[in-house]
Amino acid sequence: MKKIGIGYEDYKRMIDDDIYYIDKTMLISDVVEKGGMVTLFTRPRRFGKTLALSMLRTFFELEYDRDGNVIDKEKYFEGKKIMEADEKILSMMGKYPVIKLSLKSAKQNDYLTAFKKLRDEIISEYKRHSYLWKNEVLSENDRIMLENLIVPADDHELDTDEKKNAEIARYSTALKTLSDALKEYHNENVIILLDEYDVPLENAYYEGFYDEMVGFIRSLFESALKTNDALERAVVTGCLRISKESIFTGLNHLKINSVMDETFSEGFGFTEKETQNMLIDYGLEKRLDEAKEWYNGYLFGDKEIYNPWSVISYVDSIVNDKRKFPRPFWAHTSSNQIIKDMIWHADDEMKRELDILINDGTIEKKIHEDITYDDIHESEDNLWNFLFFTGYMRKVSERREDKYIYLTMKIPNAEIASIYETQIRSWFEKQVKSEDRSVLHKAVLEGDTDAIENYVSSLLARSISTFDSEESFYHEFFLSLLYGTPNYMPQSNREEGDGRPDIVLYPDRPKDPAIIFEIKTRKKFNDMEDGLREAYNRIRDKKYEEGVLEDGYLGVKSYGICFCKKSCIVGAYEK
Repeated sequence: MKKIGIGYEDYKRMIDDDIYYIDKTMLISDVVEKGGMVTLFTRPRRFGKTLALSMLRTFFELEYDRDGNVIDKEKYFEGKKIMEADEKILSMMGKYPVIKLSLKSAKQNDYLTAFKKLRDEIISEYKRHSYLWKNEVLSENDRIMLENLIVPADDHELDTDEKKNAEIARYSTALKTLSDALKEYHNENVIILLDEYDVPLENAYYEGFYDEMVGFIRSLFESALKTNDALERAVVTGCLRISKESIFTGLNHLKINSVMDETFSEGFGFTEKETQNMLIDYGLEKRLDEAKEWYNGYLFGDKEIYNPWSVISYVDSIVNDKRKFPRPFWAHTSSNQIIKDMIWHADDEMKRELDILINDGTIEKKIHEDITYDDIHESEDNLWNFLFFTGYMRKVSERREDKYIYLTMKIPNAEIASIYETQIRSWFEKQVKSEDRSVLHKAVLEGDTDAIENYVSSLLARSISTFDSEESFYHEFFLSLLYGTPNYMPQSNREEGDGRPDIVLYPDRPKDPAIIFEIKTRKKFNDMEDGLREAYNRIRDKKYEEGVLEDGYLGVKSYGICFCKKSCIVGAYEK
């Protein structure tokens, strides 16, 4: 079996290291035949965009070895689907100078530091083409200009706004300058590949320098993609189409391809057949249903797509240990900040919609692809659009009404559901901690079952229904509320009598009674009284009260609690 390449994003290295590769090379032909002069692909994070650009670069780029000989590219595509393409496509192999720039490392806390990170990436690409100024093909002035751009200003030279702006302006047209030099040297137009263009914008939005970063990215793109006579074609990748900021102002030759489009639908992510083949190749065909439940569920155009990062990580984990269970691998590759923000600031309507989604339901929303980070929280529609295009929701169906498209959406799979649930649990725990629990503690000590019911049900009513059928959730939730009860210490599942009561409040003072709580859940409200009876029977049959008294406590009283969704009823146990 071939090695599974966790974290591999360089196509050539995957081939050189004989890494398992799901063949996506027909994307090369599709970019030429179906793409625009500039093609923007918007896909969720970790869906193979970086590897795809690396593969495109490997195919198109004219490269030389250390001895100055042209590198034969066919060895990197031997046995791949692209070798079955027509002669027009194959004649483009190894023909063009290529500029490839990744913007995904610009995640710094302030604008200047983030700019300097992008500047470093540009300089690195200049150095990769250092042969341009090491011979006399270009004019001396051109060679000097290129060499100057690999020498950035030192920090002490950026001590005024004027100097900072001058340095930013110097690099805002650097890709255009490099393109012109490459065309003059090779007598061929240039292919430009720009990866994760919206990462600096997302980071700048959360860090508070959004407008400044938009200005730099706009200038960089405008010179490289709009007013560049040396451009053969360009491919840009990101999660979102950013339009209002005019990142792509005037790019009439821009073709945008999103998860809504049928073209290129198999170019990113794994199809069901590709996933099935990988599992079979590693002897895991019996776990296809499990993989489907956790990592399928995306719909790109009309194709069902699996999350490739998660599938690869899943297969790798099981190959090394057959006892492994599926895990939310994709959830750990980003901050999931947008989910956290949404849940922590949700109004009643959004909580209602989250309730529906968490319980495997659907919601319908107006969809539009022109999203800005700056506008995410201005309307609920913007937020749901963002979640859809970044992979946290999937399309079930769509309809058109007047000029607008409405999507019916749901949570894609178990992996994404776990992200929502984790954030909801965190939010709910914070809500519980912030509550004044003295009202509840007083009701518990006084045996006021109505007051206990009202307090707990009121708190649940403000929550999001995530664990309606999980007794363990209600157990942990109620236990957390009891901490701080004056002169009592709650204990969970401690052995008493012939079993383990759910919760016991043990008194600090001998004269006070111990208090037992037995918790049950029901899925229907009209079954809650039956849940109380089950709790009473458990207390009686397992002799919990007798066990507490045998421990030496002077008194004991017991309560049954039954939860159903966002409600509870409480009853006092009587022998």
